[in-house]
Amino acid sequence: MQNVQLDELHWLLAIVQSIDVGVVVFDREYRVEVWNTFMENRSGLMPSEVHQRSFFDVFPEVNEEWFRHKVESVATLGTPGFTIWEQRPYLVHFKSYQPITGQEEFMYQNTTLLPLRSVNSKVGHICLIIYDVTSVAVNRRQLQSVNEQLQHLSSTDRLTQLYNRGHWEESLQHEYARHRRYGTNASLVMFDIDHFKRINDTYGHQAGDRVIQHVADMVREHIRDTDIAGRYGGEEFAVLLPDTNSSGAAHFAERLRVAIEALTVRHDAHEIRFTISLGVADLSGGCDGYKALIECADAALYSSKRNGRNQMTLHEPS
Repeated sequence: MQNVQLDELHWLLAIVQSIDVGVVVFDREYRVEVWNTFMENRSGLMPSEVHQRSFFDVFPEVNEEWFRHKVESVATLGTPGFTIWEQRPYLVHFKSYQPITGQEEFMYQNTTLLPLRSVNSKVGHICLIIYDVTSVAVNRRQLQSVNEQLQHLSSTDRLTQLYNRGHWEESLQHEYARHRRYGTNASLVMFDIDHFKRINDTYGHQAGDRVIQHVADMVREHIRDTDIAGRYGGEEFAVLLPDTNSSGAAHFAERLRVAIEALTVRHDAHEIRFTISLGVADLSGGCDGYKALIECADAALYSSKRNGRNQMTLHEPS
């Protein structure tokens, strides 16, 4: 019977040494007593070098206050405790040696803390198990990155890198819903490039694209972080200004008009100068509904066109 128990103990020790997870056992004073091959290979420290040393001396990067709280909870309740890489990328700083994910600076880890009871049923030791989940973490992060890129592409105009029409119209709907519920105001500025067909016919479509891109860059320089700027189509643009009345929007529109009038776009050997015409409307000006706000701003824009271009027109409620 005693030989059977010794064989079982031998087998268990062999398993602990050979499994591909880190196993550390320490007492209630955090002195290390078991240190398996995984820990030896990843840390470069032999079991004899860490035996009876404080866990915090071996791993000074561990947040001692947080870890002690975690361990004491496990010991007091007598139930396992866990950490996952999404909340804490790693407990101990090991380099990543995996061939596929070797570019990572460290090993992502999940951990388990197990209470180990003595013959008197008291928790006298804690077993820490460290799982290498670097490949899982990298794959998850890559998937998230791809999804973010797809989301960006689905809401962005390729030429200007401003929002596309679908995105800013959806933002306008949300802003109108906020207006209906809380009484907030918002303005919409619509504008287009004057005589844009002449630019294309004179200098070519590549020059026209370059002009559109420079206009988009100028818009980005003038808007706030909360504003939504997008391409309406062709050479026409729209800028949604939340929490802004018509007076504030008119001031923004005029600054943008002056800045673009002073802009020179260089393409090949040509210097291209141009102007824009703008229309401004807000939700307090009789434009009931987000579609009506677009129509009001668009009507003001075409008033600017009819009256000679290179100007801003403010929608007046009828």
